[in-house]
Amino acid sequence: MGKTITFLALSLVTLTLVQAQHPISPRRARSRARAFIESQCEATLYSTLCVRCLSPYVSSFSKTLSHRQLAQTALKVTLAKAETTQGYIAQVAQRLNRNKGPEIRSVRECVDQINDGVDQLTKSIKEAQHIKEDGESSEFTWHASNVQTWLSTALTDASMCIDGISGRTIRGKTKALIKARVLNLQQVTSIALALFNRFAARFKVVKP
Repeated sequence: MGKTITFLALSLVTLTLVQAQHPISPRRARSRARAFIESQCEATLYSTLCVRCLSPYVSSFSKTLSHRQLAQTALKVTLAKAETTQGYIAQVAQRLNRNKGPEIRSVRECVDQINDGVDQLTKSIKEAQHIKEDGESSEFTWHASNVQTWLSTALTDASMCIDGISGRTIRGKTKALIKARVLNLQQVTSIALALFNRFAARFKVVKP
């Protein structure tokens, strides 16, 4: 019995040394990171879009498969999308500036809502930086709750914009393009919230 235990112990040591001498190849690490992203994206409403948005960052997760890092990356991707959408709708508002009717009012309201969404996302990213992966921070619940609240507000802002331009005040191509961009932003924001909730749930900090 003693010899068997000694043999197993030596085998484990040998295996550890072999693994240390032959670390995971970059290709295999990227494959593991890709699988990690895909598995986490399954928890979102838009898993295909989620994978498409986060796949360019596979190399960032090749060394450490971190839920915190994934959530923070999703937040940054969402902010970039919000800023792009913000710029586009602001340009549309400029083109319609001479229009005094309900069309320009709807677009301006949408600009205000997306502007607010950008502010909410910016605050979320800064707040998320205070959160540690292990959840041991005494203020973890406070920071996580703030991020969830601000992300939910940004999601509401996008929904309000879509509702505002869905009526008859805006017609044709302008309406279709704004709606498509804001709908995409809404979906990406939903993904960021779902991934952050998944991270926070590891420490039982998910708002109802």
